[in-house]
Amino acid sequence: MTVYRATPPPHDPAESTGRLPPLQRKRRIRRRRVFAGGLGLVVLLLLATVILVSVYTDAGFSPDGTTQSTTSSEDVPDSISNGGPIIDVDGGQVRTYGMPAKTIALTFDDGPDPLWTPKILDVLSRHHAPATFFVVGSQVARHPDVARRITDEGHEIAGHSFTHPDLAELPNWRREMENSQTQLAIAYATGRSSSLMRPPYSSFADAISDKDWQTVQDVGAQGYLTVLDTMDSEDWKRPGVDAIVRNGTPRGTGGQILLMHDAGGDRSQTVAALDRLIPEMQRRGYRFSTVSAALGDRVNPPATDEAVWRGRALVWTVHVADIVLDALWVLLIVAGGLIVVRTLILFLFAWRHSRHRRSPDWSWGLPVSTPVTIVVPAYNEEKTIAPAVRSLAGSKHPSVEVLVVDDGSTDGTAAAVRDLRIRNVRIVQVPNSGKANALNAGVALSRNPIVVMVDADTVVEPEAVHRLVQPFGDPMVGAVAGNVKVANRGSLIGKWQHIEYVIGFNLDRRLYDTFGCIPTIPGALGAFRREALTEAGGLSTDTLAEDTDLTMAIHRAGWRVVYEESARAYTEAPASMKQLWKQRYRWSYGTMQAMWKHRHAVVESGPSGRFGRRGLPFITLFSVLLPLLAPLIDLMAVYGLLFLDRRITVIGWLAMLVVQVLTAILAFRLDREPLRPLWTLPLQQIVYRQLMYLVLLVSALAAVTGRRLRWQTIHRTGDLSSAPSPARGV
Repeated sequence: MTVYRATPPPHDPAESTGRLPPLQRKRRIRRRRVFAGGLGLVVLLLLATVILVSVYTDAGFSPDGTTQSTTSSEDVPDSISNGGPIIDVDGGQVRTYGMPAKTIALTFDDGPDPLWTPKILDVLSRHHAPATFFVVGSQVARHPDVARRITDEGHEIAGHSFTHPDLAELPNWRREMENSQTQLAIAYATGRSSSLMRPPYSSFADAISDKDWQTVQDVGAQGYLTVLDTMDSEDWKRPGVDAIVRNGTPRGTGGQILLMHDAGGDRSQTVAALDRLIPEMQRRGYRFSTVSAALGDRVNPPATDEAVWRGRALVWTVHVADIVLDALWVLLIVAGGLIVVRTLILFLFAWRHSRHRRSPDWSWGLPVSTPVTIVVPAYNEEKTIAPAVRSLAGSKHPSVEVLVVDDGSTDGTAAAVRDLRIRNVRIVQVPNSGKANALNAGVALSRNPIVVMVDADTVVEPEAVHRLVQPFGDPMVGAVAGNVKVANRGSLIGKWQHIEYVIGFNLDRRLYDTFGCIPTIPGALGAFRREALTEAGGLSTDTLAEDTDLTMAIHRAGWRVVYEESARAYTEAPASMKQLWKQRYRWSYGTMQAMWKHRHAVVESGPSGRFGRRGLPFITLFSVLLPLLAPLIDLMAVYGLLFLDRRITVIGWLAMLVVQVLTAILAFRLDREPLRPLWTLPLQQIVYRQLMYLVLLVSALAAVTGRRLRWQTIHRTGDLSSAPSPARGV
């Protein structure tokens, strides 16, 4: 074995771990983590707030009249139960009022609705009949123009709560908020105020329960008159136009408050019934009035400037929440579509790719027995370097040279290699300058036209290197990706990464290989023509994903990049969540850096342009956009469980899980892996996947803010227990 000490090529000082004193480095890292964590927390809090606002303002409800109280009414005064429909509770004084004789107050609940309220207003205008609209505040916030038309045409607008809950079941503070927010929405939309309020699900005075009576008293304490009804058109049942007209026709000459609806579903029967009822009542000598006008009160006096401004803030909050939630649903549909498309493409092309490569007639060309140099960059890899070098040196390829580049290790890495005393192993010691420069040094010192790069925590099967270089039988192939697997699968996190490697990496590589746009030759096992490396400019320190950067450069130089599934290597994956976070953060951030660096390929001609217009969009869709959008599936699943139909939500989520399971089975079958680890897949979807989402989100935020990330060192345990015995030299 030969030992060299060499000076590496020039490098970016930012890659050096010694650029800043240790204390300053720790402080800078801490500040960056605090910034990234704080920014991520702010984004999550804003998103949660928006969703809660949307949930609050978009609560589903049944029309008034569908819910009747069945509780006790012992505490309700007889003067209320037997009194008029308008209740005034002011300072302990309880008074009720009714409508004057032959006077009808048409009242409409649950609006404004952008479709039906204008149609009802048209009918009222045609017959010169004023009405009172008891509006839901959240609907006013969404349709302020319709609310404004109500008051502009001389009708009365009044409160019907903000989200249409059963006020009797709410605490007093919530009841007050429901009413006050409705008034703010009315103030912004119309510039008016109202002293009338109709509780949702209320009906006649004699139907008031003890709970309802408490609500009426609380409403009165807030300064509102409670307005019930004396006749129910039952239009919410959609019984037909004749029935609505019949229900709305008074039996006698007494004044009436008629309950109707301008929202909550199809109100075409209500519109048609009004067009018959109003002129019929006018012929009988009835007049129509708003509630306040019948009482002799002023209809909708002007709101204060403060109420208008506060209403503006409330309405815009609702608008923003609606826009964000609508956008989330759209993005969810996009994510679901991408998942379905990806799954279909995977099943079609990955399966075909595997069958094609395993066909007896398949060949890359003439067998390749060209001498190979295996470059192994190593920094503080004392625990893993020996088994890695032994497995590489024992490769069954005719001529293999192993070149270990010790990148300024401070542990016993170099000694561990020297102690092996293997004839075809060389070690080069260079000052610490980063992995990319260590690999460049190894390439410069290599003696052969084919260079294989292997990480120092990776062992290979005896036939792996020979199989890996066979694609070079095709003179257009410039680089080959190997089949990398997890060597430490004993723990739950190891099993999850094993599943991810088989599905997310190796299955995807089959797909990318089919389309000629493999984005990354893995650092754990990859082979290169020296000529392709030279034309691509070698490994760059511009990004933290030097393997992805190099692969894209080779594509742009006009070389084919292919995947050889039979060349298997086993690498030590991070053994803790903290270590996993560091690794995936670097991968995600570096991939985005590489894509940004090679963005100009989209508009270039020749091989570079072909990769840019075919490969980069494909990679962007399925390696960046889909992982960024995928969390919406889980987020909206939680939203659905809490606020929507739980059965449909569970079915939808399980359908996505079934897609994941089928994809996993396909991937494991193609890779000839046992299916046993897949029992952890549902748990992986709930726990592990969320961590990967967060890593990608934080990486994207870091990339957008232009923050430079340092190389993340991973602590090694030396656990390669899941690798086959021949690969471990056993």
